Amino acid sequence: MSKVWEIDFYSRPILDEQQKKIWELLVCDSQRNFEFTKVCSGSQANARWLQESLAEALPLWRQQGNYGEQDFPERIRFFRRSMKSIIPRACEALEIPAQPSRRTFAVYQWLCEREQTVYPQHPGYQPMMAAPMVFEPTLPKPLPDALQGEGWRLVTLQLSAFADMDEWDIAFGDKIPLAQLNLPPETEIPGLLIFSERSTPLAGWMSGLELSCLKLEMDPKPQLLLETGLSDRWVIAYLNDGKLVAEIQGFEKTKQAAQQVHFVAVQSSPDSEQFAGFWLMQEMTAA
Repeated sequence: MSKVWEIDFYSRPILDEQQKKIWELLVCDSQRNFEFTKVCSGSQANARWLQESLAEALPLWRQQGNYGEQDFPERIRFFRRSMKSIIPRACEALEIPAQPSRRTFAVYQWLCEREQTVYPQHPGYQPMMAAPMVFEPTLPKPLPDALQGEGWRLVTLQLSAFADMDEWDIAFGDKIPLAQLNLPPETEIPGLLIFSERSTPLAGWMSGLELSCLKLEMDPKPQLLLETGLSDRWVIAYLNDGKLVAEIQGFEKTKQAAQQVHFVAVQSSPDSEQFAGFWLMQEMTAA
């Protein structure tokens, strides 16, 4: 079981008997092997309630993962900018680092499922009250020198290839809960391979960025972007000719057919069988 938690603590499109919004806490590990939910009223939605609820989830997580009483999550990721005050305060009280990040694919999947199958069944459901996930984009910045490779190319791997990803020789990386997506094993997963003689330090730098997704942006000019953190965007490549644009458009089409799943990998050379870095990702749209 993963030692990274992902949480969402926010109001839901549901009213209680007093016609007040219900708030919900979702806690899961990054592979969704552990899940915990708890609700409260809007008047209770504060850092103290969240701290107590996270503390309530801890022994359940330890029991399910066979952890000891001294074990804690390595960090807690969350994606809502509006909760950048409450969540870190609650986590600080538990001495668990809080990480604002869009690398919250597990709790995002879970939230989407609940919006389809759980909330509509509640007698107080109000569909027009659903709060979308809003990510405020920033202007793309040039990729720092430390993250620039000597070359790159687009590739695809079948979903079935990731079944033994835990056995791959990877120095830095992270995965997502693919099993929850119910994609056919023959689904093509697109990815970007970055080559560098400095592959290990480059991958080490990338591991600290909280990689979110790769994305084609056409306006004001075609460019391939790497999105990280809550809102950072980096230019992987300026697409200066039609052939490159068409290649990236094909990447986006394959990504869409795979429920937005894709990857970034770092290798020392095109002939290498080892990965200095490998990150599975899923572009998150409005939920």
